Amino acid sequence: MTDPRLNDKTVFPDPVYKETVLRPLFDGAKNHHVEAFRAIDRAHLVMLSETGILDAGQARQIADALDNIDAEIDPASLVYTGEVEDFFFLIEKELKKRLGPDLAGRLHTARSRNDIDHTLFKLGLKDRLDVLIGKALTLHQALIDAAEREKDTLIVAYTHGQPAQPTTFGHYLSAVIEVLGRDIERLFEAYRIVDLSPMGAAAITTSGFPIDRARVAELLGFAAPLQNSYSCIAAVDYITSTYGAIELLFLHLGRPIQDLQFWTSFEVGQVYVPNSLVQISSIMPQKRNPVPIEHLRHLASQTFGRARAMLDVMHNTPFTDMNDSEGETQAMGYQAFDSAYRVLDLLAALVAQIKIDPARVASNIRRSCITITELADSLVRREGLSFREGHEIAAAVARAVVAAGGDLMANGYGPFTAAFEAATGRKSTLDEATFVELVSPEYFVAVRTRFGGPAPAPLAAAIAGYQEQAATFAADHANLLRRRNEAARALQERFAALRGTA
Repeated sequence: MTDPRLNDKTVFPDPVYKETVLRPLFDGAKNHHVEAFRAIDRAHLVMLSETGILDAGQARQIADALDNIDAEIDPASLVYTGEVEDFFFLIEKELKKRLGPDLAGRLHTARSRNDIDHTLFKLGLKDRLDVLIGKALTLHQALIDAAEREKDTLIVAYTHGQPAQPTTFGHYLSAVIEVLGRDIERLFEAYRIVDLSPMGAAAITTSGFPIDRARVAELLGFAAPLQNSYSCIAAVDYITSTYGAIELLFLHLGRPIQDLQFWTSFEVGQVYVPNSLVQISSIMPQKRNPVPIEHLRHLASQTFGRARAMLDVMHNTPFTDMNDSEGETQAMGYQAFDSAYRVLDLLAALVAQIKIDPARVASNIRRSCITITELADSLVRREGLSFREGHEIAAAVARAVVAAGGDLMANGYGPFTAAFEAATGRKSTLDEATFVELVSPEYFVAVRTRFGGPAPAPLAAAIAGYQEQAATFAADHANLLRRRNEAARALQERFAALRGTA
């Protein structure tokens, strides 16, 4: 049988392969990674010069050519023709035009598309994580400010969709703040995993040339090089850690967003959304639709789904360099960031403007007897009953008040005295004024002074702690941005020095 390779007259690229794979990859690179390509070329060239792998004259000519390419070619206007395989080879082709094949090819000494690609993707993720963390910190601070503003504002807290106990809106928001704080910590941890440079790993095993991996990492704004060279091109935990953190963040944000949707319903109505964030019906003039909350909910779900999809793509892939983790997958993941930004911005704006409707809260508290737990507790402390005895008396009072369509504070004392005497065989020592105080929502909150409770002292301590955490987050984020900016300036200066224009 004739070896098919001997009669293969086909020419790369196949037209269908060109349109279905190469063109989308080229367009993705020109849309998302041009600046990263430029930075990598410059940082690698500076390192080759500083280590003596290239002499000063060679480095200067290559630097001049790279600068000319930037001045003469607008990546946004490029149309993929198939003349070169990808954006990397386009730059190499342009270098050869200006320098000839020998000198142009020297820029690629001791590197591969493998380490270049993962460095590109990490730089792209760092850019987006910088923005995402900044927006998450803005939301975190907006929630803290709202918790401080609403620390004394009563609301009805729900369990299983039913009115449960009174608390304050500040106490509720504090719970959201704590979860968001942990999610922000996961974003910082993901950033630390992304923040290790693959450059210098080359294809798999580094190089026999005396390269300085740490120097390239420094010039590109990474914290350090990733140590194991195989890991540089095979490990995708920088992807899974990033999108895992995003997935959890938006899963968690979706839950208070759903509460806001419920609390703004006509039947509950304890949250008031201002007119600036309300849309009217096209046919029903009485409607006030808090539509931004619906957009928050579906955008949070879209972000969660896009992040989850990135994890699914990484599932059951080989531990090696592979296309599954590269250009088109990276571009798909960027969509999660795009919707994430919208959610964080809109939710921060919403949190800053919504108000609690005190009349609706008071009405809902009256109708639901949700302060009755404190009556049971007080009977233990003041009448020496067991909690179970106090609970049974309180339950009897609640049933009687609800059946009569009454108000626990206004109509509960009579049912209480009857239930107490029936259960204990004696009269209660509580007079009506004391009873009214014990079943008031203000008293319910005020006596819950334990660590983490809604009373003024523990809530103030909690909010102070969140402010400290916010300050630490802001400082950490500023340090990351400062290091990247300093690295960009250093690379610009060293590259200019190669050209003799510093």
